[in-house]
Amino acid sequence: PASPDHTEKATLFSLLGAERAGIELTENFAMMPAASVSGLYFAHLQSKYFAVGKIGRDQVADYHLRKDMPLPVVERWLAPALAYEPEVAADPNVCSCGATHGAVAAR
Repeated sequence: PASPDHTEKATLFSLLGAERAGIELTENFAMMPAASVSGLYFAHLQSKYFAVGKIGRDQVADYHLRKDMPLPVVERWLAPALAYEPEVAADPNVCSCGATHGAVAAR
């Protein structure tokens, strides 16, 4: 997907009020009913679809701070898009950066 962080679907669904259309998110951010689709669509003649490449450790470290989520949680959600193998955390809700984060687990 162009946006590999599926946790952002919660933000999108909240903004759009998607539940009014009968669409819900599962705990893994799959949409129900299964035929549902979501995305960011830009109506402009020069718009082009693209996919992001693999995400580096430095990018994930920065992103987890901006998202205010523990690094192991962010790595779990972004696992298919990572350019590295994450370290196994003893407690995935405790961040290796030493900071306390507000969003322990998005779902």
